[in-house]
Formats: sequence, structure tokens, C-alpha cells
Amino acid sequence: MAGGADRATVRSLGEAGEDVEQMIEDVRAGLLAVPKDLSPWPKYFYDEKGSELFEEITALPEYYQTRTELSILREKAPEIVTRTGCRELVELGSGSSSKTRVLLDAMVSRSGSSSEPGPDRYVPFDVSESALAGSAKRLIEDYPTLEISGFVGDFDRSLESLLAHPRAGAAGRLVVFLGGTIGNFTPGRRRAFLERLRAGLEVGDYLLVGVDLIKDTSRLEAAYDDAAGITARFNKNLLNVLNRKLGGEFDPELFVHRATFKSEESRVEMWLDSTVEQEVPVSALDLKVPFEAGEGMRTEISTKFTRESIAGAFDEAGLLLLDLYTDDGDLFGLALGEPA
Repeated sequence: MAGGADRATVRSLGEAGEDVEQMIEDVRAGLLAVPKDLSPWPKYFYDEKGSELFEEITALPEYYQTRTELSILREKAPEIVTRTGCRELVELGSGSSSKTRVLLDAMVSRSGSSSEPGPDRYVPFDVSESALAGSAKRLIEDYPTLEISGFVGDFDRSLESLLAHPRAGAAGRLVVFLGGTIGNFTPGRRRAFLERLRAGLEVGDYLLVGVDLIKDTSRLEAAYDDAAGITARFNKNLLNVLNRKLGGEFDPELFVHRATFKSEESRVEMWLDSTVEQEVPVSALDLKVPFEAGEGMRTEISTKFTRESIAGAFDEAGLLLLDLYTDDGDLFGLALGEPA
């Protein structure tokens, strides 16, 4: 990896890291809500075990999102890169950067046939410093002309700092937010998030967002309640996170996983339902949380979109939807937009 250290950096934006006080505030609000609701904070799923389980979920036959999004990227990446003219790719929630390689391949290929000066630049952004460092090392080896500037941070506290960071050159940026994660936001938080993104974009910048599309209810629910029970384990692991980080005494065996599609809100909801009447101490909150037998606690939402609804969400935030790239079955989409 000769010279690689000069082309790859991973830095903190100064606001990253676990904030236990914030977690206490969030979880307290969620457990005192009616109904109990932890869905506004999906980041608490992703401890080491939760991340491992989610990787298993993405390979399940019921979970079409990951492979379908990848198939769209493989088909449309050259068109997207040419259309946007981007030389800098900024990825929010980059993780292992596996799907991003398709876009990087298209950028590198375009650069090889272009007279525009300067190397391409990849800016991954993630809460995990180890994930960023690992992916940067692999990418530097595979893309010898690529510059990598990784940043550790989270959406709530670091997004503005990321987008305000000096760009590589005069060419526009393509900011990507893949995986359908935008669906995990409540409507108000989704609008605020897109508005914050819009505020950080300049003329010539573009935004590419992965969105899951509305389809048959049985297929939607199966994606969140697989036959192997991996999603149920992922959901219950949230209780282990609360136990370890907040001194909770949740017994995962006393809760059952449930996933249901709410057509009125166009979203799948995941719940943990208590199988017995119980009272659960959570020492960091100084609370004993009561559950009736059968009472549910919402843990995640995943909104599904149509072309019209994603165009409306973009419009509310000051963004213009240019295109929605989909697969042949209209299972998933990549929404390309720009500042309006």
C-alpha cells in the first residue's frame, strides 16, 4: 500500500462518540410514551451484535432491499455519475462501503476517459471509526488514484460539519444515503434531515437516496419477520443493549417480535410485545417500566414510498426530484435530486 497513507485519512468531527446522557434522555422519553416507542432512535440497535445480525438479515431471501438496491446501482451507476458529473462522492452511514464500490468504479472509469484534472475523492461518514479505517484500507489498495477522507460522526450532531468541510475542487459532489435508511425516520425528523442536507448542498451538488417502495403487504411484512427468526433476534437484541448500557433488567424471552404494515402511514412497524404482566427496572433511568400482558413497545418504523411521496418529501425540503431509478419489479428505488 505504498503511498496509501497519503491518500486516506480518517478523522473525527469532534462531536462523535457515544453520548450516554443523550441515550438516557431518548430512552426515558420512549419508555414513558403511550404507546412505548423507541423507533425514533434506530441507532441504538447497532451495537456489535446488532450490526452482525443486520448483516445476516441483508442476505436473507425475504430481505430484498440490499440485493435489489445493488442491482439498480450496477445498472445505473455509469448514468448517474455521468449525469451528475461528480468527482467527489460523500456517503452517509458508509459502513463497509460495499455497495459504494459500484459508484466508485463508475467514477474511476469516467475519470480515465476525461480530460478533467485531479483525482476522484471519496468521503465516507459513519459512527464507527473501525469500520471507516477498515474500508479505507481496502479501498486504497483497490483504487490507486482515489483520495479518501473519512469522518467519524453521527447524523444528529455532525452532519453540518461534514457538509461544510472543504471540498476537493470545483466539481460538484454526489451525496449518497443508501439502504432505505431514510424510511426509519419519523415524518418530522425526515423533513428536518432533508432540510439540513439541502442547506449543505451547493449548485452543482446532487443527492442520491435509497428508498423502499410500496408493494404487496405480505412481502413487506416477510422482510421484517423472516422464517429463520434473524430479524426477531435483531429486534430483541435492543433489550440487551438497554440492559448493558442503561442497567436494564429486560428478559428477552418475555417478549415476542412482531412486524406489521400500517397502510395509513405507509410503513412497516416492528414491535416487541410483552408475553406477561411485568415491571422492568432500568437503573440509569431510575424507572421501573410496567408492561401489561400483550402490551407492545414499538422499536422501528420503515416507511415505504411512491414516486409521488418521495417527490413530495424532496419538495418540502427544497430539493427537486430529477429521477427515480427502480428495478424491473418496482421493489426499490434510488431517488436522485438536486437543490431546487
